[in-house]
Amino acid sequence: MLRVLAAALMAFSTRASALLPDEENTIKVFKGAASSVVYVTNVAITQSPYMDEQAIPQGTGSGFVWDRKGHIVTNFHVVHGGNAFLVTLGDQTQLEARLVGSDPTKDIAVLKVEKGHEKLHPVRVAKFEALQAGQKTIAIGNPFGLDHTLTTGVISALGREVQGISGITIRDMIQTDAAINPGNSGGPLLDSDGNLIGMNTMIYSRSGGSAGIGFAVPVSFIARIVPELIKFGKVVRPGMGVSILNAGQKYYLIGEQPGVVINEVSPGGPAAKAGLRGLKRLPGGRVAPGDVIVGVESYAVNDFDDLYNAFDRYKAGDTVAVKLKRAGKELIVPVTLVNID
Repeated sequence: MLRVLAAALMAFSTRASALLPDEENTIKVFKGAASSVVYVTNVAITQSPYMDEQAIPQGTGSGFVWDRKGHIVTNFHVVHGGNAFLVTLGDQTQLEARLVGSDPTKDIAVLKVEKGHEKLHPVRVAKFEALQAGQKTIAIGNPFGLDHTLTTGVISALGREVQGISGITIRDMIQTDAAINPGNSGGPLLDSDGNLIGMNTMIYSRSGGSAGIGFAVPVSFIARIVPELIKFGKVVRPGMGVSILNAGQKYYLIGEQPGVVINEVSPGGPAAKAGLRGLKRLPGGRVAPGDVIVGVESYAVNDFDDLYNAFDRYKAGDTVAVKLKRAGKELIVPVTLVNID
């Protein structure tokens, strides 16, 4: 009888302590990826009236290790306004970092540490094309300074549009219900294989706390932009060599009509070669619109935000169909894009 009871108790204990497959997966992903997540401190170095240097903390956030050369990826808004940075690893090692480059329009920045490379564990990168609404998400970051906090959820939606820190809409964002709070910004959003699928960037909340609606910059942007920031310190984007009117100037000329009014066409640029026209100067100091851009390929262009995001889908050397309105007529003109500084 005692043997039977002992066996029963052991079986019960085993069942009670057993983990569900999903729990085992979460633990496995956390153990594999936690060492890739870092704590980023943004510091402004200022001089006092007595010419002494003072380090003033600007804010904190998260980041993740990109490679063993010391590159750390985080959000632009985490490093914005700082001129010195500290990166804290999982073992609490603190390393000084410098800003390599940033892209405010996608809220991405790259830091670099010059020491401690042997302690760096780069994150694994996934393919954006494989993502689906409903699949598991795992977020790791430092909300409210609580380092290496893990939250889980699912991809709630893909292709969301959210206004970024630069005022330009960031499109194709990942929406997740994994809890994201202040301090999570810049941390990785992972799939069930522990691969990077996005970078936690912002929350939608009236209270300032997590409301189950978080947004992450997709890995497709990160994988394209980060190598450019490392190589050039900036993102080199395609364009066609025109300047445009701002919203107020546009309204003065054409009112509420959709489109972007070309101000000037750069001599010798792609737009000039394609025959695009800027503002017409009339007698008496008056001006009249020349060409108004209303579309690029299949993408409608109502304002600068639309035009920017349309070109962002292409690269230098691509020839795109630019839809114009000229003197009341609609034209389609092929323009070959070039890199614009």
